[in-house]
Amino acid sequence: MDIHQFDDIRPYTDSEVAEAVERIAANPLLNNISSYLFPGKDPAVFRQLLLSCKTVEDFQVKIMAQVVAKILSGTSKSLTIGGISNFEAGKKYLIITNHRDIVLDSAIIQLVLHRHNIQTTEIAVGDNLISSSFIEDITRTNKMIKVMRNITPREVYASSKKLSQYIRQSVASNKSSIWIAQRNGRTKDGWDMTEQGVLKMLDMSGEGDFVQNFGQLSIMPASISYEFEPCDVLKAVELYISKRRKYVKSKDEDLNSILTGIMQFKGNIHIEFTEPITGEELAAAASLDKNERFKHLAGCIDKRICSTYKLWKNNYIAKDILSGKGEYADKYTQADRSAFEDYLKYKLSSVEVEGDMDELENIFLNIYANPVVNRP
Repeated sequence: MDIHQFDDIRPYTDSEVAEAVERIAANPLLNNISSYLFPGKDPAVFRQLLLSCKTVEDFQVKIMAQVVAKILSGTSKSLTIGGISNFEAGKKYLIITNHRDIVLDSAIIQLVLHRHNIQTTEIAVGDNLISSSFIEDITRTNKMIKVMRNITPREVYASSKKLSQYIRQSVASNKSSIWIAQRNGRTKDGWDMTEQGVLKMLDMSGEGDFVQNFGQLSIMPASISYEFEPCDVLKAVELYISKRRKYVKSKDEDLNSILTGIMQFKGNIHIEFTEPITGEELAAAASLDKNERFKHLAGCIDKRICSTYKLWKNNYIAKDILSGKGEYADKYTQADRSAFEDYLKYKLSSVEVEGDMDELENIFLNIYANPVVNRP
Protein backbone atom coordinates (compact mmCIF):
# COMPACT_ATOMS: atom_id res chain seq x y z
CA MET A 1 0.00 0.00 0.00
CA ASP A 2 1.27 3.49 -0.90
CA ILE A 3 0.62 5.10 2.46
CA HIS A 4 1.07 8.64 1.13
CA GLN A 5 -1.94 8.23 -1.16
CA PHE A 6 -4.11 8.37 1.95
CA ASP A 7 -2.21 10.87 4.10
CA ASP A 8 -5.26 13.08 4.61
CA ILE A 9 -7.49 10.30 5.97
CA ARG A 10 -5.29 7.56 7.44
CA PRO A 11 -4.37 7.08 11.11
CA TYR A 12 -0.93 8.09 12.32
CA THR A 13 1.89 5.61 11.90
CA ASP A 14 4.33 4.66 14.66
CA SER A 15 6.87 7.14 13.27
CA GLU A 16 4.39 10.00 13.83
CA VAL A 17 3.37 9.11 17.37
CA ALA A 18 6.19 10.86 19.25
CA GLU A 19 5.41 14.27 17.76
CA ALA A 20 1.67 13.76 18.18
CA VAL A 21 1.90 12.90 21.89
CA GLU A 22 4.18 15.88 22.45
CA ARG A 23 1.47 18.14 21.03
CA ILE A 24 -1.19 16.40 23.12
CA ALA A 25 0.95 16.68 26.27
CA ALA A 26 1.46 20.41 25.71
CA ASN A 27 -2.27 21.15 25.49
CA PRO A 28 -3.83 22.67 28.67
CA LEU A 29 -6.88 20.39 28.26
CA LEU A 30 -4.69 17.47 29.28
CA ASN A 31 -5.00 18.59 32.91
CA ASN A 32 -8.77 18.00 32.77
CA ILE A 33 -8.28 14.51 31.37
CA SER A 34 -5.69 13.75 34.03
CA SER A 35 -8.01 14.91 36.81
CA TYR A 36 -10.71 12.56 35.53
CA LEU A 37 -8.43 9.54 35.17
CA PHE A 38 -6.24 10.10 38.20
CA PRO A 39 -8.10 12.34 40.67
CA GLY A 40 -5.84 13.89 43.26
CA LYS A 41 -2.64 13.13 41.37
CA ASP A 42 -0.26 15.62 39.80
CA PRO A 43 -1.07 15.95 36.06
CA ALA A 44 2.65 15.74 35.43
CA VAL A 45 2.47 12.00 36.16
CA PHE A 46 -0.10 11.48 33.39
CA ARG A 47 1.88 13.74 31.08
CA GLN A 48 4.98 11.58 31.54
CA LEU A 49 2.95 8.43 30.89
CA LEU A 50 1.69 9.98 27.67
CA LEU A 51 5.18 11.02 26.58
CA SER A 52 6.41 7.47 27.14
CA CYS A 53 4.19 6.31 24.23
CA LYS A 54 6.41 5.65 21.23
CA THR A 55 4.01 3.60 19.09
CA VAL A 56 0.30 3.45 18.31
CA GLU A 57 0.06 0.28 20.41
CA ASP A 58 1.71 2.08 23.36
CA PHE A 59 -0.89 4.83 23.13
CA GLN A 60 -3.80 2.40 22.93
CA VAL A 61 -2.58 0.22 25.81
CA LYS A 62 -1.24 2.88 28.19
CA ILE A 63 -3.79 5.62 27.54
CA MET A 64 -6.94 4.64 25.66
CA ALA A 65 -7.53 1.29 27.36
CA GLN A 66 -7.31 3.07 30.72
CA VAL A 67 -9.62 5.87 29.59
CA VAL A 68 -12.34 3.51 28.32
CA ALA A 69 -12.03 1.20 31.34
CA LYS A 70 -12.38 4.23 33.63
CA ILE A 71 -15.52 5.39 31.80
CA LEU A 72 -17.09 1.94 32.00
CA SER A 73 -16.21 1.46 35.66
CA GLY A 74 -18.15 4.59 36.56
CA THR A 75 -21.08 4.37 34.15
CA SER A 76 -21.88 0.67 33.61
CA LYS A 77 -22.67 -2.45 35.60
CA SER A 78 -21.15 -5.09 33.35
CA LEU A 79 -19.65 -5.71 29.92
CA THR A 80 -20.28 -9.14 28.39
CA ILE A 81 -18.91 -10.50 25.13
CA GLY A 82 -19.93 -13.21 22.70
CA GLY A 83 -18.58 -14.57 19.43
CA ILE A 84 -14.85 -14.11 20.00
CA SER A 85 -14.38 -17.59 18.54
CA ASN A 86 -15.50 -16.21 15.16
CA PHE A 87 -12.14 -14.47 14.82
CA GLU A 88 -9.63 -16.51 12.85
CA ALA A 89 -6.08 -16.00 14.14
CA GLY A 90 -4.18 -13.48 12.04
CA LYS A 91 -7.10 -12.72 9.71
CA LYS A 92 -8.35 -9.18 9.20
CA TYR A 93 -12.02 -8.20 8.97
CA LEU A 94 -14.32 -5.33 8.15
CA ILE A 95 -16.40 -5.20 11.33
CA ILE A 96 -19.79 -3.59 10.68
CA THR A 97 -21.89 -2.80 13.74
CA ASN A 98 -25.06 -1.00 14.68
CA HIS A 99 -24.40 2.53 15.89
CA ARG A 100 -25.85 3.68 19.21
CA ASP A 101 -23.18 6.01 20.65
CA ILE A 102 -20.89 8.43 18.81
CA VAL A 103 -17.68 7.45 20.62
CA LEU A 104 -18.28 4.45 22.83
CA ASP A 105 -19.41 1.87 20.24
CA SER A 106 -15.98 1.68 18.61
CA ALA A 107 -14.07 2.50 21.81
CA ILE A 108 -15.58 -0.44 23.70
CA ILE A 109 -14.93 -2.78 20.78
CA GLN A 110 -11.28 -1.67 20.79
CA LEU A 111 -11.03 -2.42 24.50
CA VAL A 112 -12.62 -5.85 24.05
CA LEU A 113 -10.26 -6.81 21.24
CA HIS A 114 -7.27 -5.64 23.28
CA ARG A 115 -8.38 -7.70 26.29
CA HIS A 116 -8.70 -10.79 24.07
CA ASN A 117 -5.27 -10.29 22.47
CA ILE A 118 -6.76 -9.52 19.06
CA GLN A 119 -5.23 -6.67 17.07
CA THR A 120 -7.43 -3.60 17.42
CA THR A 121 -9.21 -2.20 14.39
CA GLU A 122 -8.83 1.09 12.64
CA ILE A 123 -11.97 3.20 13.13
CA ALA A 124 -13.94 5.15 10.52
CA VAL A 125 -15.03 8.48 12.07
CA GLY A 126 -16.70 11.52 10.49
CA ASP A 127 -14.52 14.62 10.33
CA ASN A 128 -17.45 16.65 11.70
CA LEU A 129 -16.51 15.24 15.11
CA ILE A 130 -12.92 16.44 14.89
CA SER A 131 -13.33 19.93 16.26
CA SER A 132 -9.68 20.78 16.92
CA SER A 133 -6.09 19.74 16.23
CA PHE A 134 -5.99 18.37 19.79
CA ILE A 135 -8.89 15.99 19.05
CA GLU A 136 -7.36 15.07 15.70
CA ASP A 137 -4.05 14.13 17.31
CA ILE A 138 -5.80 11.92 19.89
CA THR A 139 -8.09 10.20 17.41
CA ARG A 140 -5.51 9.62 14.67
CA THR A 141 -3.05 8.23 17.21
CA ASN A 142 -5.91 5.93 18.24
CA LYS A 143 -6.26 4.47 14.71
CA MET A 144 -8.94 6.79 13.37
CA ILE A 145 -9.69 6.92 9.64
CA LYS A 146 -11.11 10.30 8.75
CA VAL A 147 -14.41 10.15 6.85
CA MET A 148 -14.78 13.44 4.99
CA ARG A 149 -18.21 14.97 5.55
CA ASN A 150 -17.56 18.70 5.50
CA ILE A 151 -17.15 18.72 1.72
CA THR A 152 -19.08 19.87 -1.33
CA PRO A 153 -21.39 17.52 -3.25
CA ARG A 154 -18.89 17.52 -6.12
CA GLU A 155 -16.19 16.19 -3.79
CA VAL A 156 -18.30 13.38 -2.34
CA TYR A 157 -17.61 10.83 -5.09
CA ALA A 158 -13.82 11.16 -4.99
CA SER A 159 -13.80 11.15 -1.19
CA SER A 160 -16.01 8.04 -1.00
CA LYS A 161 -13.86 6.20 -3.52
CA LYS A 162 -10.67 7.04 -1.61
CA LEU A 163 -12.21 5.78 1.66
CA SER A 164 -13.35 2.62 -0.13
CA GLN A 165 -9.86 2.06 -1.54
CA TYR A 166 -8.25 2.55 1.86
CA ILE A 167 -10.59 0.09 3.58
CA ARG A 168 -10.16 -2.53 0.86
CA GLN A 169 -6.38 -2.28 0.77
CA SER A 170 -6.13 -2.44 4.58
CA VAL A 171 -8.29 -5.56 4.95
CA ALA A 172 -7.33 -7.39 1.74
CA SER A 173 -3.60 -6.92 2.34
CA ASN A 174 -4.04 -8.20 5.92
CA LYS A 175 -2.67 -4.90 7.26
CA SER A 176 -5.50 -4.08 9.64
CA SER A 177 -9.11 -4.81 10.47
CA ILE A 178 -11.49 -1.87 10.12
CA TRP A 179 -14.54 -0.84 12.17
CA ILE A 180 -17.35 1.02 10.41
CA ALA A 181 -20.92 1.73 11.43
CA GLN A 182 -23.77 0.26 9.40
CA ARG A 183 -25.08 3.76 8.70
CA ASN A 184 -24.03 7.39 8.56
CA GLY A 185 -24.81 8.67 12.03
CA ARG A 186 -26.34 6.91 15.00
CA THR A 187 -29.68 5.18 14.91
CA LYS A 188 -32.07 7.43 16.80
CA ASP A 189 -35.23 5.31 16.85
CA GLY A 190 -33.90 1.87 17.79
CA TRP A 191 -34.12 0.47 14.23
CA ASP A 192 -30.72 -0.99 13.38
CA MET A 193 -30.66 -1.06 9.58
CA THR A 194 -27.66 -1.08 7.26
CA GLU A 195 -27.68 1.75 4.74
CA GLN A 196 -27.19 0.51 1.21
CA GLY A 197 -25.13 3.64 0.57
CA VAL A 198 -22.44 2.32 2.91
CA LEU A 199 -22.27 -0.94 0.95
CA LYS A 200 -22.19 0.90 -2.38
CA MET A 201 -19.28 2.98 -1.07
CA LEU A 202 -17.41 -0.20 -0.15
CA ASP A 203 -18.04 -1.61 -3.64
CA MET A 204 -16.57 1.46 -5.39
CA SER A 205 -12.99 0.20 -5.05
CA GLY A 206 -13.68 -3.35 -6.20
CA GLU A 207 -12.18 -4.56 -9.46
CA GLY A 208 -13.92 -7.94 -9.61
CA ASP A 209 -17.50 -9.11 -9.53
CA PHE A 210 -19.89 -8.65 -6.60
CA VAL A 211 -18.82 -11.85 -4.83
CA GLN A 212 -15.11 -11.10 -5.23
CA ASN A 213 -15.44 -7.46 -4.18
CA PHE A 214 -17.25 -8.19 -0.93
CA GLY A 215 -15.47 -11.47 -0.29
CA GLN A 216 -12.19 -9.53 -0.11
CA LEU A 217 -13.59 -7.47 2.77
CA SER A 218 -14.34 -10.40 5.11
CA ILE A 219 -17.39 -8.63 6.58
CA MET A 220 -18.07 -9.54 10.21
CA PRO A 221 -21.30 -8.02 11.53
CA ALA A 222 -21.43 -7.33 15.27
CA SER A 223 -24.10 -6.01 17.61
CA ILE A 224 -23.68 -3.72 20.58
CA SER A 225 -26.51 -3.14 23.03
CA TYR A 226 -26.79 -0.91 26.08
CA GLU A 227 -29.31 -1.53 28.85
CA PHE A 228 -29.87 2.23 28.97
CA GLU A 229 -29.71 3.80 25.53
CA PRO A 230 -27.00 6.49 25.30
CA CYS A 231 -28.56 9.95 24.84
CA ASP A 232 -32.04 8.41 24.86
CA VAL A 233 -33.99 11.55 25.71
CA LEU A 234 -31.87 13.71 23.37
CA LYS A 235 -32.64 11.28 20.53
CA ALA A 236 -36.35 11.35 21.41
CA VAL A 237 -36.44 15.17 21.33
CA GLU A 238 -34.67 15.23 17.95
CA LEU A 239 -37.17 12.75 16.49
CA TYR A 240 -40.08 14.74 17.95
CA ILE A 241 -38.87 17.99 16.41
CA SER A 242 -38.04 16.28 13.08
CA LYS A 243 -41.70 15.27 12.73
CA ARG A 244 -42.65 18.95 12.72
CA ARG A 245 -39.85 20.73 10.87
CA LYS A 246 -36.35 20.28 9.54
CA TYR A 247 -34.09 19.52 12.49
CA VAL A 248 -31.08 21.83 12.72
CA LYS A 249 -28.27 20.93 15.08
CA SER A 250 -27.30 23.57 17.59
CA LYS A 251 -23.71 24.71 18.03
CA ASP A 252 -21.64 22.10 19.91
CA GLU A 253 -24.54 19.60 19.79
CA ASP A 254 -22.24 16.76 18.69
CA LEU A 255 -19.87 17.53 21.55
CA ASN A 256 -22.78 17.56 24.01
CA SER A 257 -23.95 14.18 22.69
CA ILE A 258 -20.43 12.77 23.01
CA LEU A 259 -20.12 13.93 26.62
CA THR A 260 -23.66 12.80 27.50
CA GLY A 261 -23.02 9.37 26.01
CA ILE A 262 -19.80 9.04 27.96
CA MET A 263 -21.14 10.23 31.32
CA GLN A 264 -24.67 8.76 31.23
CA PHE A 265 -25.28 5.54 33.16
CA LYS A 266 -25.43 2.68 30.67
CA GLY A 267 -26.22 -0.27 32.93
CA ASN A 268 -25.24 -3.56 31.32
CA ILE A 269 -23.53 -3.66 27.92
CA HIS A 270 -23.22 -6.60 25.53
CA ILE A 271 -21.21 -7.03 22.33
CA GLU A 272 -21.71 -10.01 20.04
CA PHE A 273 -19.35 -10.73 17.13
CA THR A 274 -21.12 -12.87 14.55
CA GLU A 275 -20.10 -15.32 11.87
CA PRO A 276 -18.66 -13.42 8.87
CA ILE A 277 -20.79 -13.05 5.76
CA THR A 278 -20.37 -16.23 3.71
CA GLY A 279 -19.60 -16.80 0.05
CA GLU A 280 -22.99 -18.47 -0.33
CA GLU A 281 -24.75 -15.33 0.93
CA LEU A 282 -22.75 -13.16 -1.45
CA ALA A 283 -23.54 -15.50 -4.35
CA ALA A 284 -27.26 -15.32 -3.51
CA ALA A 285 -27.06 -11.52 -3.54
CA ALA A 286 -25.09 -11.49 -6.81
CA SER A 287 -27.83 -13.50 -8.54
CA LEU A 288 -30.26 -10.61 -8.11
CA ASP A 289 -30.68 -7.38 -10.06
CA LYS A 290 -28.03 -4.76 -9.32
CA ASN A 291 -30.04 -2.67 -6.84
CA GLU A 292 -31.46 -5.75 -5.15
CA ARG A 293 -27.95 -7.09 -4.50
CA PHE A 294 -27.12 -4.38 -2.01
CA LYS A 295 -30.54 -4.67 -0.39
CA HIS A 296 -30.02 -8.43 0.05
CA LEU A 297 -26.53 -8.02 1.52
CA ALA A 298 -27.78 -5.31 3.88
CA GLY A 299 -30.49 -7.74 4.97
CA CYS A 300 -27.91 -10.44 5.73
CA ILE A 301 -25.96 -7.99 7.90
CA ASP A 302 -29.11 -6.72 9.62
CA LYS A 303 -30.29 -10.24 10.40
CA ARG A 304 -27.04 -11.01 12.22
CA ILE A 305 -27.06 -7.73 14.12
CA CYS A 306 -30.73 -7.79 15.13
CA SER A 307 -30.78 -11.49 16.04
CA THR A 308 -27.76 -11.16 18.35
CA TYR A 309 -28.69 -7.79 19.85
CA LYS A 310 -29.01 -8.40 23.58
CA LEU A 311 -32.53 -7.58 24.73
CA TRP A 312 -32.74 -6.20 28.26
CA LYS A 313 -35.71 -5.98 30.62
CA ASN A 314 -36.13 -2.32 29.61
CA ASN A 315 -36.77 -3.36 26.01
CA TYR A 316 -39.54 -5.78 26.97
CA ILE A 317 -41.08 -3.35 29.45
CA ALA A 318 -41.22 -0.54 26.87
CA LYS A 319 -42.87 -2.86 24.36
CA ASP A 320 -45.53 -3.92 26.89
CA ILE A 321 -46.21 -0.31 27.95
CA LEU A 322 -46.78 0.68 24.32
CA SER A 323 -48.99 -2.30 23.52
CA GLY A 324 -50.94 -2.12 26.76
CA LYS A 325 -50.51 -5.86 27.05
CA GLY A 326 -48.34 -8.15 29.14
CA GLU A 327 -46.92 -10.18 26.27
CA TYR A 328 -43.43 -10.13 27.75
CA ALA A 329 -44.35 -10.00 31.44
CA ASP A 330 -42.35 -13.17 32.08
CA LYS A 331 -39.18 -11.27 31.17
CA TYR A 332 -39.31 -8.85 34.12
CA THR A 333 -40.82 -8.26 37.56
CA GLN A 334 -43.28 -5.58 38.61
CA ALA A 335 -40.41 -3.92 40.49
CA ASP A 336 -38.40 -3.82 37.24
CA ARG A 337 -41.34 -2.18 35.47
CA SER A 338 -41.84 0.38 38.21
CA ALA A 339 -38.13 1.26 38.12
CA PHE A 340 -38.22 1.79 34.34
CA GLU A 341 -41.39 3.88 34.59
CA ASP A 342 -39.64 6.07 37.19
CA TYR A 343 -36.64 6.35 34.85
CA LEU A 344 -38.97 7.36 32.01
CA LYS A 345 -40.60 10.09 34.10
CA TYR A 346 -37.23 11.38 35.29
CA LYS A 347 -35.83 11.56 31.77
CA LEU A 348 -38.87 13.30 30.30
CA SER A 349 -38.95 15.80 33.17
CA SER A 350 -35.47 16.98 32.14
CA VAL A 351 -36.64 18.36 28.77
CA GLU A 352 -39.28 20.74 27.50
CA VAL A 353 -40.94 20.60 24.10
CA GLU A 354 -43.79 22.57 22.62
CA GLY A 355 -46.83 20.43 22.13
CA ASP A 356 -47.64 16.84 22.96
CA MET A 357 -45.61 15.29 25.79
CA ASP A 358 -47.50 12.01 25.30
CA GLU A 359 -46.11 11.80 21.78
CA LEU A 360 -42.60 12.46 23.10
CA GLU A 361 -43.10 9.66 25.62
CA ASN A 362 -44.17 7.28 22.85
CA ILE A 363 -41.06 8.15 20.82
CA PHE A 364 -38.88 7.54 23.87
CA LEU A 365 -40.52 4.18 24.55
CA ASN A 366 -40.17 3.11 20.92
CA ILE A 367 -36.40 3.63 21.10
CA TYR A 368 -36.37 0.84 23.67
CA ALA A 369 -39.19 -1.26 22.18
CA ASN A 370 -38.05 -1.38 18.54
CA PRO A 371 -35.22 -3.90 19.10
CA VAL A 372 -37.91 -6.33 20.30
CA VAL A 373 -39.93 -5.67 17.15
CA ASN A 374 -36.80 -6.02 15.00
CA ARG A 375 -35.93 -9.45 16.34
CA PRO A 376 -35.88 -11.90 13.36
